[in-house]
Amino acid sequence: MLFIILRRLLQAIVVLLLVALVAFTIFRYIGDPVESLLGQEATEADRRALIDRLGLDDPIPVQYLRFVTNALQGDFGVSYRTAEQVSGLIAERLPATLELALVSALFALVVGTLLGIYTAIYRDGFVAHTIMSSSLIGVSLPTFLIGVLLIWVFAVELGWLPSFGRGETVQIGFWSTGFLTASGLKSLILPAITLGLYQMTLIMRLVRAEMLEVLRQDFIRFARARGLPDRVVYFGHALKNTLVPVITVAGLQLGAIVAFAIITETVFQWPGVGLLFVNAVFFVDIPVMSAYLLLVGTVFVVINLIVDLLYLAIDPRIRDGQLRRKAT
Repeated sequence: MLFIILRRLLQAIVVLLLVALVAFTIFRYIGDPVESLLGQEATEADRRALIDRLGLDDPIPVQYLRFVTNALQGDFGVSYRTAEQVSGLIAERLPATLELALVSALFALVVGTLLGIYTAIYRDGFVAHTIMSSSLIGVSLPTFLIGVLLIWVFAVELGWLPSFGRGETVQIGFWSTGFLTASGLKSLILPAITLGLYQMTLIMRLVRAEMLEVLRQDFIRFARARGLPDRVVYFGHALKNTLVPVITVAGLQLGAIVAFAIITETVFQWPGVGLLFVNAVFFVDIPVMSAYLLLVGTVFVVINLIVDLLYLAIDPRIRDGQLRRKAT
């Protein structure tokens, strides 16, 4: 078991180093950092001093090693646009993105799982058919269009919810949260639904398909023959055996929430790292772009690692199979 965990950790480290290499390539070879930081009126002496300070004349492996070391310490350089530390810009906006991603993930996971179970159990009912037909909206419509429709209905026509911004926030140490204010919670509803709707639809359809497959298995027929109540059959036997494939897709989709928050944050002008990245692309702010790439890559790798470890905890057959392959 320990060997499997260590191997997963080693694989995650290798992937992160590759992501760091891509980010370093963007950071080093796209644009001119000296020109961006000093401008066209800088003297040759100023340019030479900045090149020496940034170590741009060092061999490429040395620069890459320095880039990784600085990234591990939270140093991503200086923004070409604002001349501020990139780590400070990300730290200022990261709470907004993480809170939005957390609420969207909970919405997608909880609502998607419950609707998937319901539509599997009552698959021939009118409500189940209505839910399945309506779920096509979440799959078919692009995220920005869903956001615009929600703004039009609930902000413009009904006036129930704000159409942009994060609302009032409360500072708790270094963390700014909107969970503790009424306007912050109201501002979170529309972007969270917009961001999580696509993932919720996928999870619902996956849970339904997997649960229908499990309900056809012989052990479910045997459980019913023993006289077990439906609650035990559905939630004690069928749902547990549905979790392994669901965890795979759900984990990847929840990781995608952080990456795809760019569109939602732009539509709702949500002050997170996604909107920061959009502005960085517009102004060719390379350090911010490479830092965002590292952040998203780290999120995906960590979530995949957690998913792999959950495999081992939920389904012992996977763990035993890997141990047998190691023994042979």
